[in-house]
Amino acid sequence: MQTVSMQDEIQELNLSYLLLAQRMLNEDRTSAMFRLKVDGETAEVLGSLSARQLARLARCNQVVFGLHFDNAEQLTRATTNSHEPALSQTHAAMLLASG
Repeated sequence: MQTVSMQDEIQELNLSYLLLAQRMLNEDRTSAMFRLKVDGETAEVLGSLSARQLARLARCNQVVFGLHFDNAEQLTRATTNSHEPALSQTHAAMLLASG
């Protein structure tokens, strides 16, 4: 029972991510490509997928996106940084952009 629930949650997460990624690409392609870490060809394909194709892709039993941290140290630095709270978001963004 729990496996089915986990698969449902993965599918829901995938669909939400894919819809957000497509919306980002439609609104500001260059910024979205940077944030999603995809190349132009991938952006083109993702931006042109129909709702049916997005749903089909979302139904796989694997998460369709990954974390952009290369190692545990980057994740630790992003979450336990000693900078002023106002700079925390900027520091995390810099760590992600460097990967």
